[in-house]
Amino acid sequence: MSDFALSQTKETFVLNLGPQHPATHGVLRVKLEMDGEYIVHAEPILGYIHRMHEKMGENRTWAQFMPNTARLDYLGALSYNHGYALAVERAASIEVPERAEYIRVITVELNRIASHLLWFGAYVLDLGGMTPIFYAFDDREQILNLLESVTGARLTFCYFRFGGVYNDIDDSFIAGSREFIKRLRKQMPDYHNLVTKNIIMIKRLKDIGPISPEMVRKYGATGPVMRGSGINYDVRKNEPYSVYPEFDFDIPVYDECDSMARYMVRMDEIEQSMRIIEQALDKLPEGPVMTEKVPKNLKPPKGDYYSAVEAARGVFGCRVVSDGTNTAYRLKLRSPTFSNLSLFGEACQGMLLADALAFMGSLDLVIPEIDR
Repeated sequence: MSDFALSQTKETFVLNLGPQHPATHGVLRVKLEMDGEYIVHAEPILGYIHRMHEKMGENRTWAQFMPNTARLDYLGALSYNHGYALAVERAASIEVPERAEYIRVITVELNRIASHLLWFGAYVLDLGGMTPIFYAFDDREQILNLLESVTGARLTFCYFRFGGVYNDIDDSFIAGSREFIKRLRKQMPDYHNLVTKNIIMIKRLKDIGPISPEMVRKYGATGPVMRGSGINYDVRKNEPYSVYPEFDFDIPVYDECDSMARYMVRMDEIEQSMRIIEQALDKLPEGPVMTEKVPKNLKPPKGDYYSAVEAARGVFGCRVVSDGTNTAYRLKLRSPTFSNLSLFGEACQGMLLADALAFMGSLDLVIPEIDR
């Protein structure tokens, strides 16, 4: 009989992990049944800040719901703008100008880098390393400055419109983006020397939190969690949308299936996002950023429509059912983090509590996107 099986015959106690961040940007509680330092059973408990976004989408016009998308994953809001816009554009047969498609890709990829940088800094902080978060936030601030110049916001963006984007980018934004990429490329070796090659970091993550490909498929996990388990799937490549087929970039995949693999996927994705942005800036066409044919009172024809995008944490799916009126009959949002968190209970059985925290951080959870 294994040590873990033997432990289940002993007396256990219940430990509450959380709730964390009460009444702010996301509340997660995990009910743990513990045998000493080892986890016998874990139950994530959600719903503390459920805001009924889907029901709100059925009580607002199509355009009025766009700001809600940024309140789902506030760290990668532009991907959620994109996913919702694509679904409605598909429903209403709206064509998007080519320049707007390029701008969408540029801003989404900048937002992806900003999201990964915040995760990187906060993850290392949770594991006991203070310094990296200051470097990560310094670089992230440069992205927020760029995005603020065209969107008017720094976090909960509402930049996309059905048929394009709200505002064109100018020469200052283009020059600033190129300068930022040059800066970040110089920073990446420092990140790896300070954190990735740090023996403490390696010991905390390597072989910790293994997620098999079978478990990934069982729970529908996507994004870096899936690619860290050796499954090569990215919506931008496998089900291309927007102008992503125009760019040459790689999908980072690691077969180790542990927390270190998920860490490396995100660090490599920063490099690939920089490649995409550079190519988009080089190929940026002239022209309008909004189509002129979008009615102010949008009423897509009756039907069932779906779109999916590759957000920073995985596949964000948006299903809209139209009954021909100016509001959605049904709106369903597919949350990547909900699926990624769902495997936590099974995956952490028999794990040390300290290792489970390192494992949970590798999932990159954003709770408002789960409690949508």
